[in-house]
Amino acid sequence: MLPYTALVTLVAVGVYFYTGLLVGRAREKFSVKAPAVVGHPAFERAFRVQMNTLEWMPILLPSMWLLALYGSDLVAAAIGILWIGGRIVYIRDYTQAAEKRGTGFAVQAAAAGVLWIGALVAIVGRLFHGS
Repeated sequence: MLPYTALVTLVAVGVYFYTGLLVGRAREKFSVKAPAVVGHPAFERAFRVQMNTLEWMPILLPSMWLLALYGSDLVAAAIGILWIGGRIVYIRDYTQAAEKRGTGFAVQAAAAGVLWIGALVAIVGRLFHGS
């Protein structure tokens, strides 16, 4: 049982769902009809926030779960929370202005990298040192 990682997974998916709502609102507010993905700059920023979040989910989720399985549920979940925090800052800042996205992006990228490295180290450690 890995309850912490499971809970953080649901929160991460909730953040992604929220980005979809932002895009829907921006489509309506700026009259950008589907399937268009260009239009008002505020719509385009909301769209990129959603797409960038989606682009990072396949890095976050397997890395977090592998670290939880082969290392520590609590550690994986804590780093996952850091990723979510970085994403929230990224969402807030990028929807205001594209040039403000750096800090949130850096935090979530670092968290994802730590999760990936942690999972790799935990798996290799198990291979060479057993369970």
